[in-house]
Amino acid sequence: MSLSRREWLKNASLMGGIAMLTGAAGIVKLTAEEVEKFNPRPFSGPVRLGSNENPYGPSQKVRQVMQENFDLSCRYPWAYNGTLRDMIAKKEGVTPDHIVLVAGSTEGLKITGITYAGPGEEIISGLPTFLSMMEYAKVWGADINWVPLDMEMNYDLQEIEKRVSAKTKLVFLCNPNNPTGKLLPAKDVMDFCNTVSQKTMVFSDEAYYDYIEDPNYPSMVELVKQGKNVIVSRTLSKVYGLAGIRIGYLVARPDIAQKLNERVVANTNIMAIEAGKAALQDQDFYNFSLQKNKEARKMIESTLDQLGLDYLPSQANFVFFHAKQDVKKLAENMLAKEVIIGRPFPPFDDWCRISTGTLEEVAFFNKVLIETLG
Repeated sequence: MSLSRREWLKNASLMGGIAMLTGAAGIVKLTAEEVEKFNPRPFSGPVRLGSNENPYGPSQKVRQVMQENFDLSCRYPWAYNGTLRDMIAKKEGVTPDHIVLVAGSTEGLKITGITYAGPGEEIISGLPTFLSMMEYAKVWGADINWVPLDMEMNYDLQEIEKRVSAKTKLVFLCNPNNPTGKLLPAKDVMDFCNTVSQKTMVFSDEAYYDYIEDPNYPSMVELVKQGKNVIVSRTLSKVYGLAGIRIGYLVARPDIAQKLNERVVANTNIMAIEAGKAALQDQDFYNFSLQKNKEARKMIESTLDQLGLDYLPSQANFVFFHAKQDVKKLAENMLAKEVIIGRPFPPFDDWCRISTGTLEEVAFFNKVLIETLG
């Protein structure tokens, strides 16, 4: 579809501005080879930094494999997902019957919520956090027992454990948490999940696990291996750059995995299966994504320091900062200048979540934020 003259002028203006910004910020442009391999999204307005998407990908290897297997699209995927399940099982150090393939980890969260919490039963979760499981379970009659984050904006593990009762069918953790980006202390979360799983099911949402910088930080998959009542979700949407492909998975004890498999609705598709297999083998893209995320996050934090705004230490692909004003109003002002930021996360209505983008996008965001708040 061709651009109107107005749209063309707007994008041309944005591109001209970003060229000056990236030069001033000392950003090293990607080589032609890197552009081909890692597929950065083109710079255009509005700059969308509100959904925690990876600004790179699908990688060249993933795109090539999807094209080569496009003719398989006439087939149902059941006969083709075994290899992907085997690859994931090997990656997680479990047998394939521990793995549930889902259309993005969000489907995994939703089917788990309705599997374990029905009418009159409850899920306990911190707030704010990623809401998909709880919102879906509420539609089917479950009660949600919300526990506010503590003074450090962490999950209040002690309070959550106190609230577990016979009514509690599942406890939900998101670690690192969305929207804060914070990571719970390793020993605390391991002890908590080990103890609480003796009373009820524990769900550990590890969508951002790949961004954790401590190489020894434990995944709750370790408790799954011990046969505990623990379910772990992972996604290929984030560091692998496949948010639009919709591929994720759950890791659980085989009897739990079988129960969850019976609730899967969307399922995977041929393109997602082939993309997932290629992505898991593309270590160059994986490493590149992590490195560029660190660079973009550092740029955002530097600007926040310049503005004197507090922010939380992030172990994800976003930064949660104190905007000192209603985020709805800030979002309106930023959108008027071609930047989309994250929605409000009550009760922290004056805190803003900003996703990392390409370095060019982040440079533009920094400029607009300084103009708006500086």
